[in-house]
Amino acid sequence: MLRMLLHWILNAVTLLVVAHFVAGFVVSSFVSALIAVVVIGLLNATLGLLLKFVTLPLGILSFGLFFLVINAVVLWFSSKLVPGFEVTTFKAAFLGALALAVMHLLFAFLWSAERDA
Repeated sequence: MLRMLLHWILNAVTLLVVAHFVAGFVVSSFVSALIAVVVIGLLNATLGLLLKFVTLPLGILSFGLFFLVINAVVLWFSSKLVPGFEVTTFKAAFLGALALAVMHLLFAFLWSAERDA
């Protein structure tokens, strides 16, 4: 339970960091970031999964890069649902999805390195 709570808070902090560096990607507060992370997770588990399944051949042909477009759509759609979380353009959504993917990769690498040590 504590691990899941820590993961949730870390994702919210990651969202705030991305909002700081990507123009057009705005998170007004930490509470908005916490709510946005939950909404993004729920949308990714439902709509994102459905879109990834439907576009699987395109995802394979693009070596998975098309899934960044789907993640950008999920980010953009979640910004319409969460007050205090705004993605103004698709470019901002795509750059935000790319930055989030890179940061999650970095955190996963650091987490696995910590467990191996």
